[in-house]
Amino acid sequence: MALLQLTKNGLYCEQADVYIDPWRKVDRALITHGHADHSRWGHKAYLCTHSAKPVIRHRLGAKMKIQSIEFGQKMNMNGVSFSFHPAGHIVGSAQIRVEYKGEVWVASGDYKTEYDGISEAFELVKCNTYITESTFGLPVYKWQPQKEVFEDIHNWWRQNQRDGKVTILTAYSLGKAQRIIANLDPEVGPIFTHGAVEDINEIIREQGFYLPPTTRVNKTQKKGDFKNGIVITPASGLGTAWVKKFEPKSVGAASGWMAVRGARRRRSVDRGFVLSDHVDWESLNAVIEGTGAEQVLVTHGYSDIYSKYLREKGLKSQVLETQFEGEQQEEEEVEEIIGENEKKEKE
Repeated sequence: MALLQLTKNGLYCEQADVYIDPWRKVDRALITHGHADHSRWGHKAYLCTHSAKPVIRHRLGAKMKIQSIEFGQKMNMNGVSFSFHPAGHIVGSAQIRVEYKGEVWVASGDYKTEYDGISEAFELVKCNTYITESTFGLPVYKWQPQKEVFEDIHNWWRQNQRDGKVTILTAYSLGKAQRIIANLDPEVGPIFTHGAVEDINEIIREQGFYLPPTTRVNKTQKKGDFKNGIVITPASGLGTAWVKKFEPKSVGAASGWMAVRGARRRRSVDRGFVLSDHVDWESLNAVIEGTGAEQVLVTHGYSDIYSKYLREKGLKSQVLETQFEGEQQEEEEVEEIIGENEKKEKE
């Protein structure tokens, strides 16, 4: 029997009677990170890393029983050893290492290998079986170094200032938004945030992570208050009356999907920046090789294609049909805004 197996509730370790990122209610859940597709409400007990816990608590509520553990700390459950190792995806995100009788599996959750300036840096973990995402598992996905991306963002921001426009940049409220803010230069201008973003900022700051000063957008502010500023908001914020106070404005989006879908994006936003919290093609393959895994199970994304590619390389690989979404939620948010804008144009 496999050390980890897929059940109707999610990924399960029978020997330890515990699940990893389950999508249906269970008694004991090990959680890789705080995004909604991995950390769901209703389990009887949760275990995550210390730095993931505050956001998970914020999202799931005070009544949930949530415990936390240090990165690298080993914990034994009925003879099975578990430990959490940095995934580099967002603050507190972890790969979960599972060992039993000399066999080692790693469930990676979501991950990226480039250090983003705020999340704990990715750690390569050796194993026999590696469970990997494949959100961007095609050769077309190749990320620029983030330093170059932020140079482009700053140049765009400065141009908007010269044009008398407020800069608006969309980003998922947990993870992507904090990554962007952590790498913005506050000397360029003031940084404003949507309430959903600022709620997470406050939690991250309380943990001791540094973010430049930001100002929550509120009802009392006037249009002139945003002069020379940049506003960080979830894409959903573009579809509300909230965004009208920033006129005149220039809107940009930061997402891995911009690599090949930017043309359509630019019908609803002025600029697209390729910035993802998931590995690109080259990094994905480097991680698989680095783990030394003989077997690779592939989850969300281009799972069929990538699993076939690995088999052609001589690895044992198959698709693991999970309910994880990768950047799909971010994609859907922007698609929704595009649809609303197209509808308005027709009217």
